[in-house]
Amino acid sequence: MLEQICQLARAAGDAIMKVYDGEVPLDVSHKTDDSPVTAADLAAHQIILQGLKQLTPDVPLLSEEDPPAWEVRQHWQRYWLVDPLDGTKEFLKRNGEFTVNIALIEHGKPVLGVVYAPALDVMYSAAEGKAWKEEGGQKARIHAADARPLLVVISRSHAASDEELKEYLNQLGEHQTTAIGSSLKFCLVAEGKAQLYPRFGPTNIWDTGAGHAVALAAGAHVTDWKGKTLDYAPRESFLNPGFRVSIF
Repeated sequence: MLEQICQLARAAGDAIMKVYDGEVPLDVSHKTDDSPVTAADLAAHQIILQGLKQLTPDVPLLSEEDPPAWEVRQHWQRYWLVDPLDGTKEFLKRNGEFTVNIALIEHGKPVLGVVYAPALDVMYSAAEGKAWKEEGGQKARIHAADARPLLVVISRSHAASDEELKEYLNQLGEHQTTAIGSSLKFCLVAEGKAQLYPRFGPTNIWDTGAGHAVALAAGAHVTDWKGKTLDYAPRESFLNPGFRVSIF
């Protein structure tokens, strides 16, 4: 099924790129939390929704663009967790650092994940404890890897205003930092290019599910600041606690 999900992510990415390239109007609006939503978000959502209905008609969907009410999803044991366009701010900045995120959650754990960056044409995928990166027609296994000094990957959009992050980095010891948008931060750790992604600011479960699956399958750890693995079992709030993705 992983290859079919990759194809679905590519189809959603193609729809996003039509908006990105100006073939389809951008049509920006804002949600109640003031986060932006565009025609690209909604087009990708519809493609993924219809594709998953055909592939797995019995598995429900939780998408950022249409999250079901708590009463509907409170007993879900298995579900798709989707962010049709992660990094809408990066999309609007036109820096290419946005992704399509599709994860399969079973008993609170992300067991399959696809992160596709359509502007970069890079696909990360994971299932059954193995993770891959596909770029330029070449697909290869990826693994988290140690390096010194540590390369710490941080959010391009949020890091500048994050005082907790600044304090954490000051206490970390020798390291270097790099900034990137969307769930690509998980993927940099997964492929061994970075060793740590600390996050203190707010995220939602659809922001992290697919990247978590890829990082986990590549041998990285995704835990909250108390050391507990991030959990996607149904709960009323979509918010994650602060967390870190690391090789240790």
